[in-house]
Amino acid sequence: MGGAAVTEEFHPGFRNSVASYTVSLLQPKVIRELRLAQHGLRIVERPYSNFLPLDDGRYLRVGGGQEATQREFAKFSARDAERLPAYWAMLERVTDVLRELVLECPPNVGGGLLDLVRAAQAGRRVKRLDMEARRDLLALFTQSAAEFLDGWFESEPVRAAFGFDSVVGSFASPYHPGTAYVLLHHCFGEVNGRKGVWGHAIGGMGAVSGAIAAEARARGVEIEVDAPVAQVIVKDGKAAGVVLGDGREIAGRSVIGNLNPKLLYLKMVAREHLPPEFSARMERWKCASASFRMNLALDALPRFNCLPEAGPHHASGIILAPALDYMDRAYLDAREHGIARAPIVEMVIPSTLDESLAPRGKHVASLFCQHFAPDANWVTRKDEAIERIFGVIESHAPGFRHSVIAHSALSPADLEREFSLVGGDIFHGQLSLDQLWSARPMLGYADYRSPVEGLYLCGAGAHPGGGVTGAPGRNCAREVARDFGRRWRSR
Repeated sequence: MGGAAVTEEFHPGFRNSVASYTVSLLQPKVIRELRLAQHGLRIVERPYSNFLPLDDGRYLRVGGGQEATQREFAKFSARDAERLPAYWAMLERVTDVLRELVLECPPNVGGGLLDLVRAAQAGRRVKRLDMEARRDLLALFTQSAAEFLDGWFESEPVRAAFGFDSVVGSFASPYHPGTAYVLLHHCFGEVNGRKGVWGHAIGGMGAVSGAIAAEARARGVEIEVDAPVAQVIVKDGKAAGVVLGDGREIAGRSVIGNLNPKLLYLKMVAREHLPPEFSARMERWKCASASFRMNLALDALPRFNCLPEAGPHHASGIILAPALDYMDRAYLDAREHGIARAPIVEMVIPSTLDESLAPRGKHVASLFCQHFAPDANWVTRKDEAIERIFGVIESHAPGFRHSVIAHSALSPADLEREFSLVGGDIFHGQLSLDQLWSARPMLGYADYRSPVEGLYLCGAGAHPGGGVTGAPGRNCAREVARDFGRRWRSR
């Protein structure tokens, strides 16, 4: 996990996760092996995965069990309610196979015997799928989310509820090929043994980082913060340490980087240590997510037109984007004008599940908003973006603006400056077919190693990609142990 998993006080008495803001993809093996629960990490489930207010006064809730979700779907389409069990069963068949691949090193194209073995093992897992499931897997990797969902559901609110995940963290329309995979990527997770659900870490996302730090210290690791790395030291073709921003040098037998590969290889490693073709391709590594992140201190819960009273919907992921066409327009606006006229907004109010974040009777809300072009002029347009976001919420919950005590906001430029997320990209690189599995971050270097011996990549820019998963770090650690001649041991 990178620096984006942190909890801070953004207004006196109000604390919240600063960037990453919810839990599902964090791997159970990582939680168990690093003893995160013993170090105080506690994750609670949302009562519903998502709550979707609609413009006509209706609403859709997803989660709370299959039967409950079917009843919600039936309000819009009896056919969609009937199709839901088959859709979830299809996703479960596919994600069960992919979950196994998440914690494995991908085969390097053109590699040696070990890579052939890895490729064969991956092939055997896919072979376990029947032909229909293989067709579904192909569709999920190649189709747009809209095309894929149109094959399953006819109701626009249902398609929107599922389609939202396809654009999270991506500067894309749900009509773009490849967005079906981004939808799938968000289905890998589980909370407390329940697959496909979302939760909240008590104390915010900083509790995840804090528990990892506690285990590291228990194993003798020295942790230093506020110590930016300026350069990787390379001697005789091998990584030999780092130079910090203040000029200090720290020697090491290896260097492991948890940052965007574009930053690692183009900013921190001198070009003469990398093959020219490697550097040229890394220049073309795609990074952009068009995300705008806000935290709000609230005097009261929002009163939605469709469901004004306080209830479990306030503790769910509240999606303010009622249709795939709405999401498409937000993307097109941002491409043309820099800022969506009607942004996509997801609101999570973690204080409904965690009383430690706000004074009694008050609340904090996390807003994850799209689409906002990374190359817009964020010196002059930040306030404009905030007003448009507030306008969307106000349209569903009149009086909302008056409940806002204070707010903090991170534009794509702020996300890059504060967290080194190039282009504001929360995934360290687009989750497109040409940047996944054996091609992440590049064919020939999918095994967490680099052209420089002893230099490794362990962040979201490596397999399996973005989200607070812990998987790239675990996989990379296993390869480092192998290179140092040590047997990998898991608890």
